[in-house]
Amino acid sequence: MDRESRDLDEILAELGEGGDVASATLAELSGLGREEAASFKKTLAHISTERRRETVGRLVALAEDNIELNFDAIFKQCLSDSDPQVRSRAIEGLRESEDPSLVAPLLDLLTKDASEQVQTAAAIALGKFAMLGELGKLRVPHLSKIQRGLTDVVSDQSRTEELRRRALESVAPLSVAEVREAIEEAYRGHSARLKVSALYAMGKNCDPAWLPILIEELGSQSAEMRYEAANALGEIGDQTAIPHLIDAADDPDDEVRQAVMLALGKVGGKTAKEYLQHCLSSRSEAVREAARQALDELRSMEDPLSLQL
Repeated sequence: MDRESRDLDEILAELGEGGDVASATLAELSGLGREEAASFKKTLAHISTERRRETVGRLVALAEDNIELNFDAIFKQCLSDSDPQVRSRAIEGLRESEDPSLVAPLLDLLTKDASEQVQTAAAIALGKFAMLGELGKLRVPHLSKIQRGLTDVVSDQSRTEELRRRALESVAPLSVAEVREAIEEAYRGHSARLKVSALYAMGKNCDPAWLPILIEELGSQSAEMRYEAANALGEIGDQTAIPHLIDAADDPDDEVRQAVMLALGKVGGKTAKEYLQHCLSSRSEAVREAARQALDELRSMEDPLSLQL
C-alpha cells in the first residue's frame, strides 16, 4: 500500500471513529480519484446523518475558501446519498464545476428527486451550464436537455413557487423564443415572487427588447422590483438606460441606489462616468462608496489591467 492510500485510509478511519477531524486533514481529501472517492462514500454510509451533513458542508466551505482545493469527486459520489441535505450540499459544492458529465445527474435530481431542497439546488446549479451553452461551450444535445428540463419546471404549476423561480433564473441566459416566452409569462403572471425573478431573468437574457419593461419598473412601488430592474439594466448594458438610471439614483432605498450606481458603472460611457464622479462628493458615505465601486467597474471595462495594476 503506498503512502497516499495509507493516508486516505487513516483519514477515513478518523472520520469513522466519530471524533473531531481537523480542517487540514479534510483538505488532504482534495483531488481524489473516482475509486478513492467511492471509498470515502462507503465510509460516510456508516456514520451518522448529522456527521455526514457536517463533513460535506465543511468540504464545501473549504473549497470556497481555497480555490486550489477540489473535492468534486467526493461531491459527485454524494449526489446519491440517502439524505437530502447531503445531496443538496454536494450540489452546492459542484456549483462552479464545468464538467458536462454533471448535466444528466443534475437533471435527474431536478425532475425525479423527492426533496424540493435538492430539486432547487439542482435547478440553480444547471444555470452554470445554461450560461456555458449560450457561450458555445457546451454540446447542443446537453443544452437542449437543460432548456427543456428547466422550462418544463417553470411551466409546471404543481411545482413550488421557489423551485419555478430558480429554474427561470437558471434558464434565462438562453436566447431562444421558449425562454423569452417563459420570462414574459412569469412577468405578466399573478405571482409577485415570480415577477421579481422575471426581472432578474431579463438581465441574464441580455435582450434589449426588455428595456421598456425594466425602465418602467425603476419606478415600481416595490423596492425589490426597482433593485432587480436596475441590476438587469446594468447586465444588458444599453446606453439608452443611462438617463433613466440617473433619474433613479436618488431612490429612497439604500440597496436600490447602490444597484443603480453599479448599473451605471456596467453600462459605462461619458455621461455615466461624469455622473459617478459627481457622486464622489455626495454627503452620503453609502453613495460615495457605491460610486467608487461603479467607477472601478467602469475602469475595469475600459482597461482590464487597470485594477490589477
